[in-house]
Amino acid sequence: MTIHPKTHDVAKHADERFEATLERLALYLRFPAISCDRSRAEDVRALATRIKDDLSALGFTDARVLELEGALPCVAAERIASPSAPTVLVYGHLDLQPIAGEDWSSPPHEMQRRGDRVYARGAADDMGGWVSHLAALESWLAVNGELPCNVKLLIEGEEEIGSPNLERFMDAYPEAFESDVMVLTDCENPSVDIPGLTVSLRGLVEVELVCEALSSDVHSGLWGNLIPDPSIVMMQLVSRLVDEDGRLKLGRQDVPEAWRDAAWDVPLGPDVVKKGARLLPGVEPLPDRGHPPAEWVWRQPAVTVLSTTLPPAGSEKNAVRRRASCVLSFRVAPGQEAKDLLALVEQELTHHVPGGLRVSLTPRGKPGMSWLYEPQGPAFDAADRAYRAAWGRSLLQIGVGGSIPFVALFGRRFGDRPLVLNGVMDPETGAHGPNESMHVEVFRKAIRANVHLYAELAAVPELAPKKRS
Repeated sequence: MTIHPKTHDVAKHADERFEATLERLALYLRFPAISCDRSRAEDVRALATRIKDDLSALGFTDARVLELEGALPCVAAERIASPSAPTVLVYGHLDLQPIAGEDWSSPPHEMQRRGDRVYARGAADDMGGWVSHLAALESWLAVNGELPCNVKLLIEGEEEIGSPNLERFMDAYPEAFESDVMVLTDCENPSVDIPGLTVSLRGLVEVELVCEALSSDVHSGLWGNLIPDPSIVMMQLVSRLVDEDGRLKLGRQDVPEAWRDAAWDVPLGPDVVKKGARLLPGVEPLPDRGHPPAEWVWRQPAVTVLSTTLPPAGSEKNAVRRRASCVLSFRVAPGQEAKDLLALVEQELTHHVPGGLRVSLTPRGKPGMSWLYEPQGPAFDAADRAYRAAWGRSLLQIGVGGSIPFVALFGRRFGDRPLVLNGVMDPETGAHGPNESMHVEVFRKAIRANVHLYAELAAVPELAPKKRS
């Protein structure tokens, strides 16, 4: 297998252009492209247009803004180096999480560098992810005059609201997605020194739990201690779901022993958890109970209370309220069905209810699918070589405790081809929160890895179109 002879020169050029790449990233981050805020829809479109224009100037053909009725846009572009070369699709997203109500140390839409990190909303999630590919592609064209393989870019404008229209774009613009390998750039690394290859995601499902006892509120002095309090019963029921540590005890999954043994090497020790999760002084992470932390956060189901109707401060009255409710969010383990987990939850919450209260559970919204992937084949060997060249070590297979709807969608629609999930996030990134940041050296190494990745994938004969069945 012969790797492109100019790969080293391209990587050197990318290093020399690194500060210019940071400036490009800062320019994109100035757009408040917040997809959940419809008043920012024009900002999303303005950023999409700017990216499209930049891709055209870079030498990509058919760079365009894809539009569908009722959807925010996607940007698509391609560069065909040779009909006989493999085609790599790079997916990223240009939209951002909101910033309202967050306490930022610097303006969230003005990238600032402090120490070894740059801070801005979207710096790592996901502008830095796909811009790291743009930098690698730019250097390939500058040094070599052409890419080593064919490349398509698909930059979505709705990922942060769950990609509700991405499948519609796949149906309406199938040519924009046709490829031999897909690289999805919205994932993280287990540390700033260890590159990650994401191979699993937890799913997500929400339910509303309602507990009813009375036809109206009644005086707590007259009836307290004689009748069940729906608020207290609701808390008792929720507590049934968890063990002594507060972890969901239903639906736990068996994991392969070899995977469990390897997961102890993932750097998720107490110090990493304390810093990454912003724990207050004196607050400790949950005990591992003989299971690696990576298993708890990647491979086991979990529950979170999203909201309750417990009376807020300022609405106090000496009364037993007639009903209480809460919304529960369940993370579904990879390979687990949401319906199976919810069946266990319903059984637990509706049997032997204190005081015989009326209890109901109602699913909310559409469940997010879990995803479990086995990365096998020459494309992943190529990715591993690329990361060894850039990071000095192999990719570590990791999971994501959250739910990323587009990943499950790509897995369902394009599971017959390699899906390489990488990114520029790390445990201190703080995505979706104030002071989101990206480690500068992670960004630099990601660019280098992408330079090598295109060369490595181009050299894999099994990926060439003529080899496909």
